Amino acid sequence: MRGFRCLRRFVLVSLLLGLLGATFPPAGLAQARLKVVTSVAPIASLVRNIAGSRIDLVQLIPDGVDSHTFEPRPSDVRFIAEADLFVLNGLGLEASIQRLIAANAKPGAQVLLLAENTITPDQWIFDRSFPVERGSPNPHLWLNVAYARRYAELIRDKLVEMDPANADYYQANAAEFLARLDQLDQAIFAAVQTIPPQNRRLLTYHDSWPYFAARYGFEVIGAIQPADFAEPRPRDVAAIIDQIRRTGVPAIFGSEVFPSRVLETIGRETGARYIDTLRDDDPPGPPGSPEHTYIGMMLANMRTMVAALGGDPSVFDGIDPRNVAQ
Repeated sequence: MRGFRCLRRFVLVSLLLGLLGATFPPAGLAQARLKVVTSVAPIASLVRNIAGSRIDLVQLIPDGVDSHTFEPRPSDVRFIAEADLFVLNGLGLEASIQRLIAANAKPGAQVLLLAENTITPDQWIFDRSFPVERGSPNPHLWLNVAYARRYAELIRDKLVEMDPANADYYQANAAEFLARLDQLDQAIFAAVQTIPPQNRRLLTYHDSWPYFAARYGFEVIGAIQPADFAEPRPRDVAAIIDQIRRTGVPAIFGSEVFPSRVLETIGRETGARYIDTLRDDDPPGPPGSPEHTYIGMMLANMRTMVAALGGDPSVFDGIDPRNVAQ
């Protein structure tokens, strides 16, 4: 009887081990993929171009949601607790997410802050939406393609460090992606040269474009949205109207995500064309479409901006917006 019980126990243990082996491959035969959490869509796109399907990627801030006022959902805690790596912009953009990470991340999880590793404090820009007295500089570095390129390099290096088994894959994808970013960067320089110099001025809804403007030779003459994200005061609107009339800017730009009646009014008062389709963190098209990428977003912005300011956007026609890693 005792021998029968031992045999039965052996059979049950063998069956359980067999079931477990079917669910979790034995060590050495398969490697768990890195679990990576990002914030806004442009950063998620940079990660996706380099890592493809070799990681599990979660973008916490949905497309079209204001990243400055976003508050994580209770369900996001699960993603944060399971993540191996957090790839964030930094410079205060994801303060609420960083608080959750500090309280819930597992031991050994790493945080990669891209902006802090791209520019130094002497290169920070403060402006109407991000005044110096509030402490956090403008965080929208990714609209400067040279800075987005640095972001991609940082992402590549961190993935190689944490997942050396896929290092060749990450490095090959990054090389092709960086080449496309270089092509985009040079195309923007070329397109700007077709815009009359007096038209290289930007009035936007939100202060997203100062790092872009500094690289490509634009002057930011104003942004409507103040630091508290409220509507501007009437006297501020009047000052902007006077400035547009003096400079003769042919177009002013609103956000594709946040319509602005104030900009509509300014357009009517000044005769400047009001365009409400610029995107600072919301790629065009549905997820999975060829244009729903960082490069796709920048191409849509540049074609719109260059044409509206009197330039020739045809230089962008040969640039492939699709993800490198499929």
